[in-house]
Amino acid sequence: MAVQQAAGPDPYFPDNGDPRYRVHRYELTLDYRPGPNRLAGMARINAIAGRAALPEFQLNLADFKIGRIRVDGRQPHWTHRGGRLRIKPAKPLRAGAAFTVEIHWSGNPKPVNSPWGGIGWEELTDGALVASQPTGAPSWFPCNDRPADKASYLLSITCPSAYSVVAGGRLLTRTTKASTTTWVYEQASPTSSYLVSLAIGKFQTVLLGDPGFGGVPMHGHIPAHLLPEFSRDFARQPAMMDLFQRLFGPYPFDEYAVVVADEEFDVPVEAQGLSLFGVNHVDGARGSERLVAHELAHQWFGNSVSIADWRHIWLNEGLAKYAEWLWSERSGGRSAQQLAATAHRLLSGLPQDIRIAAPGRKSMFDDRLYERGGVAIHAIRCALGDERFFHMLRAWAGLHRGGSVTTATFTAHVNRFADEPLDGLFDAWVHRAALPALPAPVVPARPAQPPTSAESA
Repeated sequence: MAVQQAAGPDPYFPDNGDPRYRVHRYELTLDYRPGPNRLAGMARINAIAGRAALPEFQLNLADFKIGRIRVDGRQPHWTHRGGRLRIKPAKPLRAGAAFTVEIHWSGNPKPVNSPWGGIGWEELTDGALVASQPTGAPSWFPCNDRPADKASYLLSITCPSAYSVVAGGRLLTRTTKASTTTWVYEQASPTSSYLVSLAIGKFQTVLLGDPGFGGVPMHGHIPAHLLPEFSRDFARQPAMMDLFQRLFGPYPFDEYAVVVADEEFDVPVEAQGLSLFGVNHVDGARGSERLVAHELAHQWFGNSVSIADWRHIWLNEGLAKYAEWLWSERSGGRSAQQLAATAHRLLSGLPQDIRIAAPGRKSMFDDRLYERGGVAIHAIRCALGDERFFHMLRAWAGLHRGGSVTTATFTAHVNRFADEPLDGLFDAWVHRAALPALPAPVVPARPAQPPTSAESA
């Protein structure tokens, strides 16, 4: 596993995260009441100081009431303003020292402000949902909110027994006492704070595919009235999982869950081991199947292999966009070449003023970044040929599993599979704004048929 930490503050969100230390593990104990939208929490955070002593450090947390803070069991001095919790331990932390922070907080969680509106904890009509990309994690727990600081998580959530709780990771226990139930989830894989998610609601749970014979356990958690439509819309997800494991390597986590909230979303959102969809993505006609593929692909590209900072978001979105095209190509739909040509025509008619390697904060979720990122990956495929391209993708997902990367990391990795360096290709497609010509077609190396679970056994 290769882990590449960013050296300083995230250039797009300098107030989020603290690069002077890293977190090893979060243990979150939460009690939530949906009616009054009341959250009470305790976090135990195990962390390690960096190369310099820490006289103080910072966590991100929204406007909650702080009840108690301890650092290695001792009371520190602290301030909490503007979503930044600054903590000064009783004694400075030595360079490289392990330390533990305990924080108690309570209040009414709500989304935090961002250039894209409120993100993070969202109170629903009957329940709650967390979708934190890129900076919404502090809306519900204290964290070192930077994508490169990946940690394991243990989440214990208590809520009224009428509600189900879904989180990314493995469900360890579910214990009912009187009128409440406590759900305990473990996410052992290194996880960025924005990729930790919760869904609290009244769901029906269904199994997606057979997890036997080495398959990945997959479940859907949906409103009961959507079950017929969901069963059709997500019927091919097991075949997607089989295909992506063939193309990208083993699924990087223990399980995969899909949650459909009984609300409309602009777009689905990925979390670690979990994807969140709205009712508008379930129509019974597979109208959002490309998004099903896109969110599943993020488990490899974006979640397991994460970005060191938000400048490199095209690596997440370009590879997930290209996975949509690969699914289409291998399942009897349009080829990646045809879809790349469609995207190229679209891009040619739009302003060409984004450099996807550094799009700027305002443009990091621009549709042009997604489409151009997909065509850039297609250009790499055309340059390498199918055999080396897919070998490159599997090696990328395997070598950097659980780590964080940059565009420079990816460029160097791709060049190892090329006859001659592809720096010119990266310069044209990734670092410059002008749109290059569409790459020449590449002949797919495999037949256009989706694999079956039986074939992958």
